[in-house]
Amino acid sequence: MRIIGGKYKGRCFQPPAKLSLRPTTDFAKESLFNILTNRLDWEQCTCLDLFSGTGSLTYECLSRGAAGAWAVEKNRASVNFIRKTLTDLNENATVIQEDVLRFLKKPGREFDLVLADPPYDLPELAELPELVLNQGWVGADGLFVLEHGADHSFSDVPEFLEMRKYGSVNFSIFSARSNMT
Repeated sequence: MRIIGGKYKGRCFQPPAKLSLRPTTDFAKESLFNILTNRLDWEQCTCLDLFSGTGSLTYECLSRGAAGAWAVEKNRASVNFIRKTLTDLNENATVIQEDVLRFLKKPGREFDLVLADPPYDLPELAELPELVLNQGWVGADGLFVLEHGADHSFSDVPEFLEMRKYGSVNFSIFSARSNMT
């Protein structure tokens, strides 16, 4: 796993082999963060990384100077890896070991950027935009980015802005405000 941009650009970390994860490809990650960099002020940006896995998206946000980051992941080995990597980077972030769907149903706090990289076969995948956008997790000018496979379309969600495809990786981007274009 490699950090693509920012102050930690080029840093590599080796997640434990026992983690059966589908990490976001470097190409897709770089393309997504190029889009986000044009829309966000990283120094003012607070980020929430759902289904964090290895924490790759959390590290990318922090590397670009995000004001704060939270990572939510239910797998204990993944959480331990994220915490160790944050220590290695000398970065602070809130790491929560919990089922993401349970976490999202709690009263939320607002973030400028919410990223979700769930399993592509997650039965509740279609519900994620509503859970994230309607529970107060995304601030008024914030964005929600959902990674998913090609078999899903979210263009009917009122807050949907655009979908980007990078190989087998698809990112649907939503705004907290349905009138944002």
